[in-house]
Amino acid sequence: MKTIKPIFLILATAALILTVRADRQAGVPTPRADRQAGVPTRLNEATIAQLQAEMASGKLTSVELTNYYLARIRALDQGAEGVNSIIELNPDALEMAAHADELRRHGTVLGPLHGIPILLKDNIDTGDRMQTSAGSFALVGQPALQDSTVAHNLRAGGAVILGKTNLSEWANFRSFESTSGWSGRGGQTNNPYGLDRNPCGSSSGSGAAASANFAAVSLGSETDGSIVCPGNANGVAAIKPTVGLTSRAGVVPISHTQDTVGIHGRTVADAAVTLGVIQSRTFDGRDRATGGVPLGWQHTGRTRPTNIPTGYAQFLDPHGLQGARLGITRAGLNGFDPNVPTPQPVLDAFEAAVSALTAAGATVIDLDAEGFTFPSADGELFVLLYEFKGDIAAYFATRVGVPVAGGTLQDAIDFNNAHGDVEMPFFNQDIFNLSQSITLDPNFVDPRFGLSYNQALRIDHDAGVNGIDAALSQFNLDAVVSATDNPAWSTDLLYGDHFIFGTSGLAAAPGYPIVQVPASVVFGAPLGMSFFGTAFSEPILIKIASGFEAVTQVRAHNLPTFADTVPDRHIQGTTLHPPHRNATPVVPVKPQDVKKKIPHNI
Repeated sequence: MKTIKPIFLILATAALILTVRADRQAGVPTPRADRQAGVPTRLNEATIAQLQAEMASGKLTSVELTNYYLARIRALDQGAEGVNSIIELNPDALEMAAHADELRRHGTVLGPLHGIPILLKDNIDTGDRMQTSAGSFALVGQPALQDSTVAHNLRAGGAVILGKTNLSEWANFRSFESTSGWSGRGGQTNNPYGLDRNPCGSSSGSGAAASANFAAVSLGSETDGSIVCPGNANGVAAIKPTVGLTSRAGVVPISHTQDTVGIHGRTVADAAVTLGVIQSRTFDGRDRATGGVPLGWQHTGRTRPTNIPTGYAQFLDPHGLQGARLGITRAGLNGFDPNVPTPQPVLDAFEAAVSALTAAGATVIDLDAEGFTFPSADGELFVLLYEFKGDIAAYFATRVGVPVAGGTLQDAIDFNNAHGDVEMPFFNQDIFNLSQSITLDPNFVDPRFGLSYNQALRIDHDAGVNGIDAALSQFNLDAVVSATDNPAWSTDLLYGDHFIFGTSGLAAAPGYPIVQVPASVVFGAPLGMSFFGTAFSEPILIKIASGFEAVTQVRAHNLPTFADTVPDRHIQGTTLHPPHRNATPVVPVKPQDVKKKIPHNI
């Protein structure tokens, strides 16, 4: 999660693993798209349904599929010139794949992800031989004692847990000056569309790995933007579920009010199928939110649905836009800073995507023109700072054999100070320090913020009631729509991130879902569209988003190229010719012939 103006994105074999680690340490270059001889491509862009069909027919095994992704990771992810999206591979991945194949041979298929390799963000516990570190050495040592609920659900569904993805350290909640995609343990993740571009965060590695065809799908987490922004930047579909639909048990936290676990997939269908497997339809016993409703529905009389679907593939519809009523908002798209406006090509690309909605049969209502204003969740930062201090200590209590086991946020701060050369070479821990200074009394009015925790919660609750919920009701909408974020900026570890706009805050504080879909490409960099709804509206959002995907096919026509830089055209400069000894003499210019007008900023 990343905090800016306003808050936005606060948010396999053992031999192969040793080789991967050695290559990373040695900085061994790996091939890019223009040097990919021998890199497998046959299953690139294959959907989960297609992979299942091949395995069912005997044309493909889970072991073969797992080795396919491992080969791509070895060739394109690791080394100084790779995507660097994978922080660790699962030494048991091939064994899991072989077990899935054996079950299939005996007629047992555990679900739609049976035998499908999946990557998990490195803040999601797995009770195996892999670390769960949130990108920090403060959590490196003994692995988590048990699976997170979502990891448990994946295993129960027969999925192959392929490994862990890199992330913005501590889910981008350590410093206001952070660079997305960087962690002390994992280094800097790059964007597969242009390796000089940022993958956004905090689920940076999850979005980049799914885009690069390093796994069928990846799991990430979001507090405010950390799933949808990587989806936008890396050109993949992303589902940020309603808070409480997926359990946060065993996930390194920021906020129990806003955290949720979601999915990056190359298609809406793959993300939707995965959601059906990882969700908690009923109370899971380890996360209170799985038995209740998110903040936006609290105190309204609305209760958790009793008919949460068992799966979401049934809602996929290539004609999902026909008859849909969508409310468009462009609020904020011109940029957080009036002196740094959104480039016109980005705005033009979004307007073309809006036209595609109407061309496909949707009725589009311009909410801004109708005078509707979305209130700001002005309590969000205080809520996150308050909850992080207590929630992170509760998580540390579940860990043993790591530097901060059983400790508090102050222990993490102390660890960073003691290991600043590896943990803080580029940016500080001012968010950690600010959170540590919070008084954990829900009614204490902090003079720095001018409100108490309970007051901040009320403000954020009302932002949902008077925002997305009010828009849906007043205009009889199926969803609210906007651009997700600006296209990916060039990664800069000196100056940090360059967010121009972002819309995830519309749904973050109340805990509402978002489905993000690639909508365009601007000079080679993806641009996404987000569909917002009220709590537990995933079925309608998936229907609409899959309809948009079907009629636009943006990713299918704009696959990642692993380019050195984006844009990659009109940047080569001139062709210089050496001067000749007998060149024509240059006639000197007289001072009086020079116009006395100096150009600005030459």
